[in-house]
Amino acid sequence: MSETIEEVLEETEEDVVVEEQPLSPYDLPGGWFVIHSYSGYENKVKANLESRVKSMHLEDKVFDVVIPMEDVVEYKGGKKVTVQRKKFPGYVLVRMYLEDDTWYAVRNTPSVTGFVGSSTQPSPLSRREVERILGVEKEDGAKKEKPTFKPAWEVSETVRVIEGPFADFNGVIEDINVDQSKVRVLVDIFGRETPVELNFDQIVKY
Repeated sequence: MSETIEEVLEETEEDVVVEEQPLSPYDLPGGWFVIHSYSGYENKVKANLESRVKSMHLEDKVFDVVIPMEDVVEYKGGKKVTVQRKKFPGYVLVRMYLEDDTWYAVRNTPSVTGFVGSSTQPSPLSRREVERILGVEKEDGAKKEKPTFKPAWEVSETVRVIEGPFADFNGVIEDINVDQSKVRVLVDIFGRETPVELNFDQIVKY
């Protein structure tokens, strides 16, 4: 028996259906909850919790354990390098359905001190909070985040100039302009402190 046009169209539609990944992590199943861990134990908590989820067969209720990271631009030895740092040391995000068994599994994971918020009924993060912490992916999969810059020095810190007319002079940082990648350094020239504007790559820690 020949197929009707409607049947052919239905079959064609089924063939071309592609399961699209949501662009926002907030739209994934479950809610995002924040748990507190001992500082420095975030990776251990992630490994322990993922192991507990498997052993307790909670894979259909606990989906993700995430340690939020960020790219931080630093200057080391006069060179600009990008390193990854934990955004919130001592905190781990868990995407899950909050039920008695999942609450128990997470709460009793070694090195976890508890959920952030109410101990009896913690609240999931809002869409704004999730997207601010985890970012939102573009269509090509890239996240809309730029590396943040963390200067290797602080105001009032002594540094050594390594390039330019004041090379080999020492000075004290008076101001740091992150947007322009410049610092104002008070350099001791002939017994007088003179403010000099320098680029980040012209100084190193003393």
